[in-house]
Formats: sequence, C-alpha cells, structure tokens
Amino acid sequence: QVQLVESGGGSVQAGGSLRLSCAVSGSTYSTLWVAWFRQTPGKGREAVAFFYPSGITGYSDSVKGRFTISQDSAKNTAYLQMNSLKDEDTAMYYCAAKERARSGGTWYGWSESWYDYWGQGTQVTVSS
Repeated sequence: QVQLVESGGGSVQAGGSLRLSCAVSGSTYSTLWVAWFRQTPGKGREAVAFFYPSGITGYSDSVKGRFTISQDSAKNTAYLQMNSLKDEDTAMYYCAAKERARSGGTWYGWSESWYDYWGQGTQVTVSS
C-alpha cells in the first residue's frame, strides 16, 4: 500500500518561501506518478504541479513561475518549492500518486480523480 506523508507547511508572510516535502513509502518511487494539489474550504482540489509523461514539469497558471516541483527518487521524496507566496496561495496542500502500471497507458496528471493515493495534507497560510 502506497503511503504519502507531506511536511513543510506553515505560516509565512506574503513574498516569502516554503518548501513542501512528500515522503513516499510502500512502493518504489519510480513506479509512481506524483503531483501536488491544493484545496481551500468549499472548493475542490486544484492541481498545482505535476510531471508530464516526458518528465517535463507542468503548473497551474496561478503558480507558474513561482512554484517548482522536483523529485529525488533515491530518497523516495517529491518536493514543492514555493516562492513569492501570495495570500491566495493559502490552502491545504496535498501530495497525490498513481501507480504507472495502473494508468492503462493514459495520463491525466492534472485531474484529481486520476490519482489513487493521497497524503493527509499540510497547511500553508500566507498573510500580508
């Protein structure tokens, strides 16, 4: 069973930075698609950053140029570096994963419903 544990959230002033981590266990990291989502009260989860099948990174328009997704397979960990944080970045941030073998050759990495495993989330609060 794949387990995901996020860490690194907290409170920060607008313009500041945070780095989130997603520790993966229960599977070899290279066999998974991993992405970051976020959610605010009353709204669905929004894809923030993900990897295309080519390995190129993708981002939502709202974070492009400010956030960077990366991964360290040796450490079974994904990261989300968040710079120039804004008030509207305040949300619960989640790590999501899907086993590549279960993707059926298709990729919907921006879609919340496509992922099979989720972490508990880490809260990010940005104040001005």
